[in-house]
Parts: sequence; C-alpha cells; structure tokens
Amino acid sequence: MHRPNGIKQSALQTSLWTFSTYFAEGFPYTVIRTVSTLFFRDRGMSLEALGVTSIFGLAWVLKFLWGPLIDTYNSKRWWLVSCESVLVLIIAAATILSPLTNATQYIVVLFFAGSFIAATHDIAIDGFYLEALNQSEQAQYLGFRVMAYRIAMMTGTGIIVTVGAMLGWGWAFALASLIMAGLLALHSAVLPAGHAQKSSNIPLALTPRSRVALALSAAALGGSLILASQNAHVADLTSKLPAIITMGLFAGLLILWCAKNRLQALLLNNSDSFYTKSFLSFIDHPQIGAILAFIILCRTGEYMLSSMYSPFLVDLGLKNHYGWISAGIGLPCSIAGAMIGGWTIGRFGLKRTIWPFLLLQNLTNIVYMLLAFHYSQRIGSPSAGEITRSLLLAVAATHGFDQFAGGLGTAVLMTFLMRLCQHDFKASHYAIGTGLMSISGLYAGVVSGFLTAWLGYGIFFGVSFLLSIPGMAIVFFLPINDPTTPGAERA
Repeated sequence: MHRPNGIKQSALQTSLWTFSTYFAEGFPYTVIRTVSTLFFRDRGMSLEALGVTSIFGLAWVLKFLWGPLIDTYNSKRWWLVSCESVLVLIIAAATILSPLTNATQYIVVLFFAGSFIAATHDIAIDGFYLEALNQSEQAQYLGFRVMAYRIAMMTGTGIIVTVGAMLGWGWAFALASLIMAGLLALHSAVLPAGHAQKSSNIPLALTPRSRVALALSAAALGGSLILASQNAHVADLTSKLPAIITMGLFAGLLILWCAKNRLQALLLNNSDSFYTKSFLSFIDHPQIGAILAFIILCRTGEYMLSSMYSPFLVDLGLKNHYGWISAGIGLPCSIAGAMIGGWTIGRFGLKRTIWPFLLLQNLTNIVYMLLAFHYSQRIGSPSAGEITRSLLLAVAATHGFDQFAGGLGTAVLMTFLMRLCQHDFKASHYAIGTGLMSISGLYAGVVSGFLTAWLGYGIFFGVSFLLSIPGMAIVFFLPINDPTTPGAERA
C-alpha cells in the first residue's frame, strides 16, 4: 500500500495508531474544555465566569500562527510525543492543586497554558495523519478517526467526570494523567517514524526586548484569567470585566509590538519562506470569501450548546448521573453517528450530505430548548423534586440524539477541511481551517454564560439555534466537489 512519505504499515497497525492518536487529540481537549467546566461549576463558579473560561479556546483559534513551524521543524512524530509529555505533567499538576481551597484560580491558569500545548498537539496529529496516508486512505479511515475522537470525549465526560463526582476531583485528574501517560508510552513505542522537515528561513530568535514583552503578555493574560476565576457572583464579574478586557488588549498590543518588525519583514522581504507560502496558498482560492465565512460560522450553534450543556445538567441535579449518560448512551450513539457519517459521505458524496448532516446537528439545540422549558421549575432547584425515570429518560434520549447528530456533523466538517489542504502544507492548512472554525466557539462560549443567566436555559438554547442558521445557509455557496467529479482536488 503506497503512502506519501514511504511509511509502510499493515492495515491493523494503521488502525491502531489512527485510533490512539485521535483519542489522544480528543482527550486533553475534553479535559480542558469540558471536564474543567463541571469541576468549576461544582466548586461554585458562576455561569458568567464559566463563560469567560471559554478563553481556553483561544489556543485553537490562534494555532494557525505556529502551524507552519510543525510543518517545517523536526518531525510530526517528535512534536506529538513532546506535547504529550508536557500534557501529562500539566494534568498531574491539576491533581495536586485540586484539593486546595482556591484551586479554581490556579487550575484556570494551568489549563489556559495547557490549551496551547494541546492545540500544538492537535496540529502534529492532524499533520501526521495527512502526511502518512494518501487521499484514498484518509477517506477510508475518516469514520474510524471521528469515532476515536468522540470516544475520547465520552471517556472524559463519562469516566473522568463520574470519578470526580463520586470520589473527588483529585482522583479524576489523577486518572486523566494516567491515561495520557499510557498514550505517551504507546506512541513512543508503536508510532511509525516520520521524516524531519528541513528548516525554513522563519526568523525565530527573540531579542531581550521581545522576551520581556512576551513575559509581560503572559503575565497579563494569566492575571486576566485569575480575575475571571475568582468571582462567584454577577456583580463581582461585572466590576472586573473592564480590567480583564484592558489587560487582554494590553497583552495583545505587547505581542504585536515585539513582533511587528519580524512580521513586516516576513511578508515583504521573505516572500519565498515556507511560513508565508502556507498562508498565501490557503487563501489563494477563487471562492475564499464563502469558505472563510462558512468555516467561522458553521459551528456557532454547536459551540453555544456545548458551553452550557454541562452546567445545565448540574443545575438539573444530575451531576451524579452525568457519567453513565455520557458513556452508556452518548458513546454508542456517537460511534454510530461517526461510522454512519463516514460511510454516507463515501457513498453519496460530501455535496449531498453536508447540509442535512449540519441541520441534524443544529436541531439538537431545539430539542434541548424543549427539554429546558419542560423542566424549567427544576433548574437551579434540584431539591424541588426527586430524580424521576421520565427525567432521566428525557435527558438520556436528548443526549443520545445530540451525540449521534454530532458524529454526522463532525464527519462532514472534517472532510471539508481535509479537501482544503494542499500537499505541501497539510498541517498548516488544517491548522488554519480548524483555528478559524474555533473563532465562533471562543466568542460563543464567552457570551453564553451571560445570555443564559439573562434569558434562562430554554430561551438560550433557542437563540443558539437561530445563530446556527447563517452557517447552514452558506453551504449552498460553497465550491464542493467530490472525488468522482473532475476537479475534486480542491473543495
């Protein structure tokens, strides 16, 4: 079986590392973005503050800035293993910090730093996959890849959360670090060796002034997060928002100030560099406007729902049931959605499946809206009544539909992004695409807590569906060609 870079392995070996690497991609993301939400809410953090912690998603928005480095320096395998080593240490540190009284403010900063490592880890895994497999094999393992990612998410929201609810969050983070350590050991042993890239002419040396500016930027961002994590009341957060915004803007200005000369030189005097070419080649598409609008808007509704789903269940009084609902109901539905989605795209093509799959994914918001309205008297007052069988059945069925539809939606979006990647810039282009896709998630997550506190869960879920409509509408203007169609090289 021919592979682009001469990486020869059996189908069983390929299946093993495809599954393990995409499990390793989804697991730290889930710990940082979802498990942490339950931990913070359980420790009394307000909905508004939980929304602000969506700043964790900033790393996935900005990862395209350093995506070319992964394509250019050392091998994808080296980056992958190195990032996993750091992630093990970060989650282990959360284990040590979690029993502390003021653990939330420290873990917020820790996970914010960890998000940048996890985002870099994602770039390396996606680049390795695109580099090691040809286009036919990429399509062949798509459903397997989506399934592995969603199993990782269910492991985090099912097993890790259950351990946290039943035994304590220290045990939960300890188990998470052990899982990451196991993945690190597995990949160090079985992951096929890739090819180290040649160094490009990207100017990386930092002057003393740049080092000071970057250090101040990191301190400003860390201070912003500590302020956000410390508040437990609306008034506290409202009074601190101006300081948070000011510090964030100050950090951004410092970063631009220390990098302005290099950025100018890179764009004007270094047009042949790999770094510049990776960005220029991505936007060199006759319908790039529609493509960028779709990438940014397509997951707005999904991101808003996911940011408030966990606190919604906590406020329903179902914290102790979260694990089995996620693992026992969500996991099989997610696997079914991923596998059926991959098969359907291969059978009928992306053009015929992308819109109905995205519609199903966003209809989940309507179902959650109906659920929230039906149990509105219970929200925020779990002691108002016992946990009935009908309540558990309704939540489990809604979550099952959510995960099934999410598997379908993820399959079409990943296929679309892979079609945008050119051969020489696979990691860079995929990082740009997924980074842009995370933009709406960052802003949706930040405002979702405020909207939920103001409107209530029911109306909020309805509004989140309305905000998903522009992304679905743009589908009809996308240049989508399937492999059987002439010119299918590019989406």
